[in-house]
Amino acid sequence: MIGDEGEQIGIMPPFEALKMARSKNLDLVEISPTAQPPVCRIMDYGKYLYQQEKKEREAKKHQKTITVKEVKFRINVDDHDYETKRNHVLRFLDEGDKVKATIFFRGREMTRTGLGRQILERLIKDVEPHSIVEFRPRQEGNTLHAILAPKKSAVEREKEREKEAKQKAKQEKKLAQEKEKLEAEKVGPEKPGPEKLGPEKLGPEKETQPAPVAAAAAGGAPNPTSQG
Repeated sequence: MIGDEGEQIGIMPPFEALKMARSKNLDLVEISPTAQPPVCRIMDYGKYLYQQEKKEREAKKHQKTITVKEVKFRINVDDHDYETKRNHVLRFLDEGDKVKATIFFRGREMTRTGLGRQILERLIKDVEPHSIVEFRPRQEGNTLHAILAPKKSAVEREKEREKEAKQKAKQEKKLAQEKEKLEAEKVGPEKPGPEKLGPEKLGPEKETQPAPVAAAAAGGAPNPTSQG
């Protein structure tokens, strides 16, 4: 017998265990019927079922459904179109999906299946760091296809994304600190301005002598020292 707090109560008759559960307004649940003696636990059975359903929903939410995405090529694909489709393949692999690379041969193109195989082999080589080849290029009727699977698991990809995000945040923080430092050095500490001087102190005032009178104008008063 296990109590509602997980404590070991010990062996007791079923009716007493049921009585104890009802006294706590809980249920008596048999959790190990094959044990000798059977093991029961006091619990809120409705709450237990609700928690189990909640756990299952959370588990389904985090499950990644692997799908197969198809990318079609033509034997006369140009470089630009090939690079675009290759990028699609890389994106699908990064999202955790498998990729089916397909080439359809139409009419006389069936005589040039070697070109299609070269394109798929080129694709396999280009995405090799990100993929595992599940099926090498093989032909079925007028179709040639290969199947690629992501090399990393969903957990590994999530860890890698978290690591990249942390590194990016660290770099941004470092750049911000360097920018602040440069701005601080550019402004520099505030320098005190030139000391303001008080009013200029003058020495004792000197008596100012009146300026000499200008010479009399012509025809002015006669010079008193001159004699007629």
